[in-house]
Amino acid sequence: MIFRKAAMVIVAIVMSFAAVFTVTPKSSLVQASSHYQSMEKSLNAIMGESLMKSANSSITVRKASTGEIIYQSNAGKKVTPASTLKLLTSAAALETLGEEYRFRTDLLTDGTISKGVLKGNLYLRGQGDPTLMKNDLDQFAAALSKMGVKQITGDLVGDDSWFDSVRLSPGIDKEDETHYYAAQISGLTLSPNTDYDAGTVIVDAKPAKNGYKANVTLSPATKIVTVVNKSKTVPKGYKNTLSIKRQPGTNTILISGNVPVGSAGSKQWITVSNPTAYTLDVFKQSLASKGIKFAATSKTVRRQAPANVSLITSKQSMPLKSLMKPFMKLSNNTHAEILAKTMGRKVYGEGSWNSGLRVMLEYAESIGLNSSEWVFEDASGFSHNNKVTSEQLSELLYLVRRAPWYGSFVQGLPIAGINDRFVGGTLRNRLTTAPVKGKVIAKTGHLNRVSSLAGYVQTKKGETLIFTVLTQGQTKSTIPTIDRIAMILANS
Repeated sequence: MIFRKAAMVIVAIVMSFAAVFTVTPKSSLVQASSHYQSMEKSLNAIMGESLMKSANSSITVRKASTGEIIYQSNAGKKVTPASTLKLLTSAAALETLGEEYRFRTDLLTDGTISKGVLKGNLYLRGQGDPTLMKNDLDQFAAALSKMGVKQITGDLVGDDSWFDSVRLSPGIDKEDETHYYAAQISGLTLSPNTDYDAGTVIVDAKPAKNGYKANVTLSPATKIVTVVNKSKTVPKGYKNTLSIKRQPGTNTILISGNVPVGSAGSKQWITVSNPTAYTLDVFKQSLASKGIKFAATSKTVRRQAPANVSLITSKQSMPLKSLMKPFMKLSNNTHAEILAKTMGRKVYGEGSWNSGLRVMLEYAESIGLNSSEWVFEDASGFSHNNKVTSEQLSELLYLVRRAPWYGSFVQGLPIAGINDRFVGGTLRNRLTTAPVKGKVIAKTGHLNRVSSLAGYVQTKKGETLIFTVLTQGQTKSTIPTIDRIAMILANS
């Protein structure tokens, strides 16, 4: 529903990139035609600038129709790809799981219902659905209420065994743990919004009366976190110094600093420690809102549901082809890691990073990529230890064009200069002028001293080019330079 408004815009732009093409074997670098000589000269000039000389960079440009490389600079150099690694993750997921794959969450019981009493345990079993929200839990509670249940004698059990118990991928430091982009991965998790930032709670701190602590609300409301509010409301005109962070290894959220009267305050998406417990806590409130109570001896616990349970109701997510939009356009790290574990679960029966990343690498090999040129320890691109060459990343972008799910893949990519978040995504505020606006469909990547862009560009002559620009170690941002490269390609 949230994407319907943008659907026609996406289709219209993407269709211009979906011209019929012939897949031919990868060709070696050939003498550039006169058509490309001006482009080559301009790109060489950029690569000769001091900023790009100081950066560890790798650039490859291909014809989308044939895969022929028409420009390269350090094409075989391994560079940290940041979130452009998600191109491999999404392609592997579409191939392994299928466009119609849906995550499922089940409400189960091992008991019986008699005279409004559920005599037994209530199980909430997840498959890592990143789109599960409070309203889904409310509907679960409503289904139980319609069955006449008013009391539960057993435990409320969270079954997150679809994935292993390793919650954080390598490369996440303690200072990262509070932020939405480093959420813990669980087989049972909850999103606070329709961006589907699973494993986070929205903390909104607004000014109160002068001298008082900020007013703080949580969405969804949950008792799984403890808010320590050390903030202070100050007169209008003072600087807003609010800080909202979760202390590593705990579920304590510390709010400090000053919030001026009349200001918007601060709203942050804060990760929770133990998403399973978070989901159960919110679900327990949903049950309470329907007048469903637990016995005094009941507990809220985590364990695997037994085989002899009965299904009460279930919820399925949107299909994977639709999830591509919030995943890729907003570059959602949590979605990437959930997809990796899901691939591992499907192929090897183990929802772990080891299994999931193995599937990704095997997918790369299966389409003809050189696995020795890919090094990654997560699926989101968050780790600085991930490495790939621009030649390999651009070849991936060429090879996926013959896949039956290519339409879903490319419609997930951000479109340059289009303001709608679910169309322009992470490129909505970049490349906003003609002739490049709407002509670049690409995945962005950004880490500390790392910037990248990889995707497709339509030239003035209507040709589609594949380009990959990876930069690392620069002294200042290379994003303006990367955008200049995209402009040159669009003007060629």
